Amino acid sequence: MTKHMTTSVLIVAAVALAMGFVTRVQAASDKPNILFIFADDQCYQTLGALNNDEVHTPNLDRLIKRGLTFTHAYNMGSYSGAVCIASRMMLNSGRFVWHAQALHAKGEAERKAGRWWSEHMKKAGYETYMTGKWHVRASAQKSFDHQVNERPGMPKTVPEAYNRPIKGQPDKWSPYDTSLGGFWAGGKHWSEVVADDSVGFLQNAAKSDKPFFMYLAFNATHDPRQSPKEFIDMYPHEKIRVPDNYMDVYPYHEAMGLGPADQKALRDEKLAPFPRTHYAVQVHRQEYYALLSHMDQQIGRILDALEKTGKADNTWIFFTADHGLAVGQHGLMGKQNMFDHSVRVPFIVVGPGVKANTTSDTGIYLQDVMPTSLQLAGVPHPDHVEFKSLLPLIEGKTTRHYDAIYGAYMEDRQRAVTAGHYKLILYPRAKAVLLFDLAKDPHEMHNLADDPAHKSKVRELFNTLLAQQKIMDDKLNLREYYPDL
Repeated sequence: MTKHMTTSVLIVAAVALAMGFVTRVQAASDKPNILFIFADDQCYQTLGALNNDEVHTPNLDRLIKRGLTFTHAYNMGSYSGAVCIASRMMLNSGRFVWHAQALHAKGEAERKAGRWWSEHMKKAGYETYMTGKWHVRASAQKSFDHQVNERPGMPKTVPEAYNRPIKGQPDKWSPYDTSLGGFWAGGKHWSEVVADDSVGFLQNAAKSDKPFFMYLAFNATHDPRQSPKEFIDMYPHEKIRVPDNYMDVYPYHEAMGLGPADQKALRDEKLAPFPRTHYAVQVHRQEYYALLSHMDQQIGRILDALEKTGKADNTWIFFTADHGLAVGQHGLMGKQNMFDHSVRVPFIVVGPGVKANTTSDTGIYLQDVMPTSLQLAGVPHPDHVEFKSLLPLIEGKTTRHYDAIYGAYMEDRQRAVTAGHYKLILYPRAKAVLLFDLAKDPHEMHNLADDPAHKSKVRELFNTLLAQQKIMDDKLNLREYYPDL
């Protein structure tokens, strides 16, 4: 090439750069990678380094020490008994709960229209990858450039896992009996498959200049709670603490939409016998913690593989879960309730410039991860995305995010709002009102609603909830159920 030609090429390149005509690869080359790790049914109370000395989570602890943990991250609730479906629909569409319900059967249409999380990332120049639990009505295969081992909400029902254990009676269930199927189907635990898949993709990503977006969705810690024996042995059931807010039977069980305590309850509630016993709760929590530690081991493999790519310094890692789980708290086993153990989740952020080993108690929704990743990718905030980017909080530019945290379960079963350190829970069908001071009563054991000294606080939060209903487009007329509030 002659000197004149070389000069001409440089001039053309400079003009193109000035006018924004850069190639997709060039534009994408400066963008950070996004690694999203998603657990299922993991309560916020299950982080060894932060809030639970019973659990062994060295790799989640490793993330906590490297980044920022939002201690008050919430799922907004659900329009379905399968809370995970609603949570994931909100996550991938960016819509609040009732708008997500309107799109419940239209996920594929949203994807085709480009209003889907992964579609935004594709357009921003990312190589997109997914493995694990999907559970929304859109094609996972078409949503990502690479998609392997898509999993349903849970394995086919394992009958031995229900209505157990009963002290003094033989237990047909064994978490490490691979012949029972469940997460052992195919000869390898599903959590191990997620890690295998992820490590394989990262090995290939190490050779590419294109930024990647990984959506890694574990089915753990959802039941059936199966894991290798070595993990069960880490948690002798007799040493597991029974939660402080344990109850034999929750008094509003039926009004909440969970069914009566006669084995006709929602599926999650049938995992343990009615009424609950200390023994049953200890065994279920043993198996819950074991599955958590097994998943944590697989997360460690993924983090190690990321380090080997040489791209860790330019990668944002987000870890959270779709919702929490009761596992014996308040006499409940599932997540179809408004207590913090079921709506609050772990939420850890690690990335360039994120201050290490820090926490924030600002209330957020777990689905805020979606617009956060879009902002990191250089995508202007889409008009249809209702959740908010966390970057202003992460960068310390603000400590405010939402005015209040809203919660709902089904059209007319449960509503909740948290503002400051107070929380109001309503069961409209029972006309029940519950008020908790979370600062003094974090386990929500002492209902203050009937205390005359707190009547004004009940009315204040009721009005806050009404205001949140307007924001959320919630059609339930709470005044009809509570005319005196």
